Amino acid sequence: MRDAAVGFHCPTCVAEGAKATRSGRTPYGGLRPGNAGLTTKVLIGINAAVWLLILATGGAASRLVDLLALRANGLCAVRDRGFDVAESACAGAGQWLPGVSDGAYWQLLTSAFTHVQVMHIAFNMLALWVLGPQLELAVGRLRFLALYLLSGLAGSALVYWAAAPFQSTVGASGAVFGLMGALLVLSVKVKANPQQILFWIGLNFVFTFLFPNVSWQGHLGGFLGGALIAAVLVYAPRPRRTFWQSLGLAAIAVVLLAAVVARTVALT
Repeated sequence: MRDAAVGFHCPTCVAEGAKATRSGRTPYGGLRPGNAGLTTKVLIGINAAVWLLILATGGAASRLVDLLALRANGLCAVRDRGFDVAESACAGAGQWLPGVSDGAYWQLLTSAFTHVQVMHIAFNMLALWVLGPQLELAVGRLRFLALYLLSGLAGSALVYWAAAPFQSTVGASGAVFGLMGALLVLSVKVKANPQQILFWIGLNFVFTFLFPNVSWQGHLGGFLGGALIAAVLVYAPRPRRTFWQSLGLAAIAVVLLAAVVARTVALT
């Protein structure tokens, strides 16, 4: 990896990107960004702004965490009695914590921009700072944004299916692991040596299963989603490439939304 103005760049990816300089296009059809770190900076800024709002409104006890965190089923925080799964228990006695199956579908994306602990956001944003610019340089700004958001949604979908129904999940880790999966696919496409990337990915998965209270569902879902999304972007046929990329991304989005709907039906 080489130091860059923003984050770090894979030498092989930079060489591949240089081929498209004259055309103003990235190697995979996107418009070549003048500032390859702009989208990364905006995403980091959004995450930081949400975190500061949470800190300013009570930290872990903030109502924003209740609304933005991903929770499959809603439950009632009843004063002096802990929690109750019945919404009726909140009548005059507690506060309802909504879940996706109750209609809080926004949590599937907002949870990916929500952090409480400083070390959590610090590690996620550092990884985004390292991975984001080189991927944006390789695929273009809009495709990179689609990669990030759909990876986050893929992580949330697996959390929705596999995590405990009343457990809350926050963090950009699903989207970040999606970028790791995308970088691995890109390195294979350009025939770079993937050993360093595989080592880094393996180390992060070891941490995922080694430490408690880490969402392996979000990490695994984001990684698999990011790898699939990147495969659509970099292996799309050159003739009508934008059409095939759009069709592939739309198909992935439909499958993820169908999985969310199926889980909602099962829970309700």
